[in-house]
Amino acid sequence: MFCVYILRSSSDKKLYVGYTNNLKRRLKEHSDGNNFSTKDRLPLELVYYEAYHNGEDAKERERFFKTGWGRQYIAKVLKNYFRSEKI
Repeated sequence: MFCVYILRSSSDKKLYVGYTNNLKRRLKEHSDGNNFSTKDRLPLELVYYEAYHNGEDAKERERFFKTGWGRQYIAKVLKNYFRSEKI
């Protein structure tokens, strides 16, 4: 099983998108500061994930989330989450 995941930094409120074949291990690597892209943005919160049977499908979805259309999709799907954060 492959997962596309979205993390949100508590320090700068920015999102990080990634994919993995082991979500639990990958989240631990992020929280332990073992990822160059997120080590200075700790702590991180998992806000969204999708599971796929095929790694190529997950990789394509990750690429989509990193586009403008993908960011708009994320904002729409998580609108209530982001709205509750503004309170």
